[in-house]
Amino acid sequence: MKVAVYRKEHFNAAHRLNNPNWSEQKNEDIFGKCNNYNFHGHNYELIVKLIGPVDPETGYVYDMKVLSDLIKENVLERFDHKNLNLDTDEFKDLNPTAENIAVVIWNILRKKIDNKFELIIRLYETERNFVEYDGN
Repeated sequence: MKVAVYRKEHFNAAHRLNNPNWSEQKNEDIFGKCNNYNFHGHNYELIVKLIGPVDPETGYVYDMKVLSDLIKENVLERFDHKNLNLDTDEFKDLNPTAENIAVVIWNILRKKIDNKFELIIRLYETERNFVEYDGN
């Protein structure tokens, strides 16, 4: 028997979408307002989904307090109220698109969570735009 559990968190961060190998015009054409030289911000909603067996002793798939602490210590403290391009090592050379942010978060948490659990990251950049990454 496998069950999915979810933890929802929130963080705010600024970024600029830009490919340094392209001309200013191409960056403007591809990324539009997201290429603003002075950056722009989002109120990100992060949903971490774990799928696994229910432990017969606890009745839990995963201790949600432990998951909450993992997210806070490894994701929120790293990215909340940061300029992703300037303040984080992860995005020094990686364009901080929602897709790349989700993959980075997945990689961070995958190292902390036993592989017996499926890990899926859903990241809302806006109310209408979101991405999901499951490691594949």
